[in-house]
Amino acid sequence: MPVISYFFGIYIRMYHDDHNPPHIHALYQGFEAFVKIENGEIYKGGLPKKAEKLVQEWIMENQKELIENWNRAVNLEPLFKIKGADND
Repeated sequence: MPVISYFFGIYIRMYHDDHNPPHIHALYQGFEAFVKIENGEIYKGGLPKKAEKLVQEWIMENQKELIENWNRAVNLEPLFKIKGADND
């Protein structure tokens, strides 16, 4: 599963040909959450509160790029990297 972003120790990944709803996988210190792209809601798993807030803010700031990547993933096309919340 490609890493599309990394910031503050949080890995953001997206699977090719993944199931709906459009989402990302956020991994941080042994925690994993499935987070909806449309609203930043965690619908499976969990993260510590500070990491959750960072991921949700990052999703809202990068929603357009995330949807583009989701569409690429559904079509089994290469995904592009998205700048992290710490500007890496």
